[in-house]
Amino acid sequence: MSAKPVTVLMRSKNSDWVIGEALQGLFMQSFKDFELMVVDSGSKDKTLEIVGQYPCRLMEIEAKSYFPGVVLNSAVEQIESEIIVVQNSDAIPQKPDALSELLKPFEDDSVAATYARQVPRHDALPWVRRDYASSFPDRGPAPNWIRMSFPFAAFRRSLWEKHHFYSDAWASEDQEWAAWALKEGYRVLYVPESVVMHSHNYNLKELYARRFVEGEADAFFGDEPMTLVRAAAMAAGAMARDARHYLADGDILGLFGIPARRIVEQWAFRKGFLHGDQRRRSGDRDASYGQQVVLNHHTERDPRSMAGQEKG
Repeated sequence: MSAKPVTVLMRSKNSDWVIGEALQGLFMQSFKDFELMVVDSGSKDKTLEIVGQYPCRLMEIEAKSYFPGVVLNSAVEQIESEIIVVQNSDAIPQKPDALSELLKPFEDDSVAATYARQVPRHDALPWVRRDYASSFPDRGPAPNWIRMSFPFAAFRRSLWEKHHFYSDAWASEDQEWAAWALKEGYRVLYVPESVVMHSHNYNLKELYARRFVEGEADAFFGDEPMTLVRAAAMAAGAMARDARHYLADGDILGLFGIPARRIVEQWAFRKGFLHGDQRRRSGDRDASYGQQVVLNHHTERDPRSMAGQEKG
């Protein structure tokens, strides 16, 4: 076991298209006093070959056993560091002080967690760029719908010991943990000075899966029910914001993709919410259905080839 004050925890699967850049960015950081732990869930490409070029501890699991909250808890149990940084294998630090900026707020004992600003990849579609600009501003606080985001974030292990990552649903373990920390009186800080590149051009099937499991999770710890009226209002609001953004960019053709994307997004979220609410009310602890939704709707392909495709 390492006595390093910080451990970077990276989860990977078939990430050879990007993990080299993510690791290079990590090991070029000005803050050096960390260890790296990689959890790989059955990569079949060159991911492990690339990982092997860097000093790290490797934890390998089967792809079918990957469940975010469970995997994170299992990994954290093997870490001694008080501060744990979660870096996605497709999140590339954009500044040499991204890690030090992320860690700086922990000088205050009231800070439970921090999370970085995410900027979209160069091939991100216009609506992806709009979403990221509104979700991760370059200054000031993040919007209230984001409590924490794990592509690049840090948290205290001592507080994790009091409240592990939840596994009632497949998604949003970062949001639930942050909600708990805030309720307990701790602070969760958005650090726009810490910047990573991270985004996805999801197609409609992938968007459906992502929003379904987020809706399922929201049923367990969300603030209000996802009624049909609320879902319709959220879809309409998102379509209006998208339209303004596309018009400002002069992208008239992009307007035609807005309705399908936002309707699928809110329909999936509501279906997931209703499924999660039924599970919560009945005491059903089986979260495998959401996992299967993700697996059945995920397309195995190099995300670099997705530029120009309609994202769901």
